[in-house]
Amino acid sequence: MNVGILQLELEIPGCRSLKEKRGVVRSLKERLRQRFNVSASGVDGQDLWNRAVLGVACVALDARGARALLDNVVRFAEEHDGSVVSDYSIEVL
Repeated sequence: MNVGILQLELEIPGCRSLKEKRGVVRSLKERLRQRFNVSASGVDGQDLWNRAVLGVACVALDARGARALLDNVVRFAEEHDGSVVSDYSIEVL
């Protein structure tokens, strides 16, 4: 069993308030949970209205599967309306 961890740094252009930001982040987290069955949470940048950092975790049978799943999560997040992926890092334990 392997655990995959993704740190996803997002920019949210056009966002003018924390309330708007929460809506964009909440939407992305729910879509990730539904589509990929991963756990996602905001881990940093809560006080910034145009940036967010999400932590995403998954469990897989092997390291290759965990890495592939998290790569798909990154691609999906890059296509999400309302946010831009500025950086990410993946670690498989």
